[in-house]
Amino acid sequence: MKKMKTKLFSIVFILMISTSIVSAQDIGKAKVSFAILGGVNFQNLNGKDMFGDKLVNKMIIGYHAGFNIQLPVAPQFFFQPGLLLSTKGAENKALISTYKLSYIEMPLNFVYKGSLGNGNIMIGFGPYIAYGIAGKATIESGSVTLKTDIKYKNVVEIGDPILTTYFRAFDAGGNIFVGYEMAGGIFLQLNSQFGMIEINPEYKLFTTDKSSVKNTGFGLSLGYKF
Repeated sequence: MKKMKTKLFSIVFILMISTSIVSAQDIGKAKVSFAILGGVNFQNLNGKDMFGDKLVNKMIIGYHAGFNIQLPVAPQFFFQPGLLLSTKGAENKALISTYKLSYIEMPLNFVYKGSLGNGNIMIGFGPYIAYGIAGKATIESGSVTLKTDIKYKNVVEIGDPILTTYFRAFDAGGNIFVGYEMAGGIFLQLNSQFGMIEINPEYKLFTTDKSSVKNTGFGLSLGYKF
């Protein structure tokens, strides 16, 4: 886990240095710009449980907030890395439980911007990487409610507490979004996200585990470019 944190912060550091270099270059008439944004997430955990049955989950509402950097690479095309605090998770109908996961997330999108009215329409896509930093699990059984912190581990050993909920910290997947940017810099966008790696850990306690859990969801963002 420490190695993963070091790798994530190294990527952020390299990104900042690269931004400084590219900022000194002028690609056409486009300039490097920055934006702050935030919004609401509608997230779910999709996949299979340990028996191989489809998860019976429904979406929960979360949020995201952070910034991005817009780097021109060609006329009307931009590379747009960013850094967000994003909450995800799901509500499980069968177990009457709710899982809320908090991530530091880095989207790495390529964006097309075309003139429309007084502003620009935006279409973007690209990968994201994320690292879990916190989380809460709430499980109800009759009149008893159990609330615990989520622990991030790749492998759950036999001696680990059995009442704790575990997930892998590292997540990665793909982003797609469409939006509109007004002439004054205010923009609105609809985001969709598909997790591509499993975030459920390996349980040493079980000889057979068919679990496969991935983050999916969509959201709305409001931001300002300057």
